[in-house]
Amino acid sequence: MSLTGRARTWPWPERSPGPRPVPDRLCLQGILYVLCNDLAWQLLPLELGFGSGQMCWRRLERWQKAGVFDQLHRILVAELNAAGQLDRCRACVDGSHIRAKKRGADTGPSPVDRRKTGSKHHLICDGRGTPLRVITTAANVNDVTQTLALVDGIPPVASRPRRRPEALLGDKGYDPNRDELRKRRILPVISRKGCPNIKDMGKVRYVVEQTFALLHQFKRLAVRWERRTELHDAFVSLACSLICRRRLYGLSYW
Repeated sequence: MSLTGRARTWPWPERSPGPRPVPDRLCLQGILYVLCNDLAWQLLPLELGFGSGQMCWRRLERWQKAGVFDQLHRILVAELNAAGQLDRCRACVDGSHIRAKKRGADTGPSPVDRRKTGSKHHLICDGRGTPLRVITTAANVNDVTQTLALVDGIPPVASRPRRRPEALLGDKGYDPNRDELRKRRILPVISRKGCPNIKDMGKVRYVVEQTFALLHQFKRLAVRWERRTELHDAFVSLACSLICRRRLYGLSYW
């Protein structure tokens, strides 16, 4: 009997051989465990039931390609706006450097860390400190190059057609974007280069520094270990979603 005829006589198995796949909820818990504790994937304890680190890493890669984390972030931002906890009238922008231990894409010599390899998080948040968009670049990329990408990347809110804020607050490094912001009907509240700083600007811009502190409380974001930028951005989007969820339900940050 040929192999084809023999194969037709065998019944197909009900499920593929091998261990059963770990449920998505448990894999997500393993990813959150790594995000909060900055644990190497191979050191993820199997006793917790999250599956192996390789399995969680592959699930993280698959979800990031499908845009799951970005979609979750947009949904939570929309829920915050519906609950009246989002200030879309003004926004704040800033950048923060982190060390990149394994180099990789979007890394470069850090000007604030003795030219050691690092990356930079470019953040835009609303007037209450809710993270709206984060972009990861090399550490030696100027903040002014990412301002328009941050503004244009603000997630839309269904209950409000206007996506962009009415005013944008930033330091003197964002002064070259003044004309482009006005073209987008955004008032630039930015100190001009060569002129004194706007009085009491720190009292309204402190929220962006607070948001950076909330992001970097997740130990996986304080130091970058991923060579691939999309995997690091997956952790960033997940952290932004957690911050939005805590604000929505009034949970503690620490």
